[in-house]
Amino acid sequence: QVQLEESGGGLVQPGGSLRLSCVFSGFSRDDYAIAWFRQAPGKEREGVSCFASGGNTDYADSVKGRFTISRDNDKKTFYLQMNNLTPNDTGEYSCAADVNVGTGRLPCLLSHRIYDYWGQGTQVTVSS
Repeated sequence: QVQLEESGGGLVQPGGSLRLSCVFSGFSRDDYAIAWFRQAPGKEREGVSCFASGGNTDYADSVKGRFTISRDNDKKTFYLQMNNLTPNDTGEYSCAADVNVGTGRLPCLLSHRIYDYWGQGTQVTVSS
């Protein structure tokens, strides 16, 4: 059973940094994509960043140059390093997995519709 668990959210001042973690379990094939999404109150869910097991990554324009997605050597933990945070980055951040065969060899996508497995989310609040 594929499971994802996020951690690392919290309250941070504008200009600060946070690192979110996503532990990905219940799946052993090195053929998948992991993505981070966020949703602020009253707004639609937004794709933030994604990582395909073949190495491709992508970022939303709003976070390019500030956020970095990475994978631990055990290939089970994914990180979203968030720097120079602004109040617009506030929201609940969730990680999601697409484990369909062949996904890892393709460019990853930031559309929430293709991801089948989701974590519970972790809240990020950027405020002074």
